[in-house]
Amino acid sequence: MSRIAVVQPETADTQQRELLSAIQSQLGAVPNFLKVFANSPAALRAFLGLYGIAGDGALDPLTRERIALALAQQNSCEYCLSAHTQIGQKAGLDAGEIQANRDGTSQDAKAAVAVKFARSLVEHHGEVTSAEILEVRNAGFGDAEIVEIITHVGMNLLTNILGKASRVEIDFPKVSLAAAA
Repeated sequence: MSRIAVVQPETADTQQRELLSAIQSQLGAVPNFLKVFANSPAALRAFLGLYGIAGDGALDPLTRERIALALAQQNSCEYCLSAHTQIGQKAGLDAGEIQANRDGTSQDAKAAVAVKFARSLVEHHGEVTSAEILEVRNAGFGDAEIVEIITHVGMNLLTNILGKASRVEIDFPKVSLAAAA
């Protein structure tokens, strides 16, 4: 049971209902973590704005999912791991790639550098080395993509923290954190 209320459309106030309705229209469903965000319409709007901006960038969708999987595992967020496993599969990641991401790497050499960098950002609270930045550049990522990797790290930290703090019920096929090699 969630430690923070999961806002339901039938009990939502006008702002909450409008936001949840827009999400329902776009996604076909409203994941529970967004219903937790809906407790604060301002926080939900901020998250949706960040999510929209991050999704429109130069970083490809598969790399974004790889980062989300790696950070969900690193930060022990079972909700996010479950969600991004399903989203990653729908985006085209196979079981071997998802496992590699959970292990902090990728079967794709360029993506492996992005995942490694994302994990280092979390581990070192943003204090990455010049050598790490150079490694990301040498892998073929420009400054825009480096900034987007950092943005995705921040966004995933936010959702990992919300998922863990709220203990929101997992409404995706559950994936255990312990299943990683």
